Amino acid sequence: MKPTFALVFFFITSVAFAQNFALDDVFDEEVATQAVEEQHDVQSNNWLTNLDEAKKIARKDGKPILLYFTGSDWCTPCVALKKDFFETSEFAQYEDKFVMVYIDRPRRTDIISPEQMIYNKEIIKKYKTTSFPTMMILDSAGRKKEDLSGYSSFNTYHDTSHHFNLIKKYASL
Repeated sequence: MKPTFALVFFFITSVAFAQNFALDDVFDEEVATQAVEEQHDVQSNNWLTNLDEAKKIARKDGKPILLYFTGSDWCTPCVALKKDFFETSEFAQYEDKFVMVYIDRPRRTDIISPEQMIYNKEIIKKYKTTSFPTMMILDSAGRKKEDLSGYSSFNTYHDTSHHFNLIKKYASL
């Protein structure tokens, strides 16, 4: 009786884990597909992907730098923040107040070039970014002024007020 019970328990546990991994794979694939389709939209706006270039522009124009760290193809909060914050007309009002830099750390290797991936990893390491999404405000020399990590879109309000407070604080400099 005990060996039969152990076999049944093992079988049920294995099936449960297999379904869990299968659901995760489907979810990640959906997020990745959506992120790849939208990747070009983010970078086609006012986003740069090189911080050194952004510093030159920031010094010339006297603007702060908005540095955004994301995991575009795997980070569900990043995808939600993009939709709930960066793609809004309210955010569009602030785009010209910053030099904006987009640092992506995707899992898929076909989203950005290998050179860009190496560069992005260096920037992530330099600014000690350990969570995604992270918004960071830098001065024109690249010194960190303030940052904001995380986003939860799972509540009913999709509260981006903290993100707007951050950019409003530095938009007038």
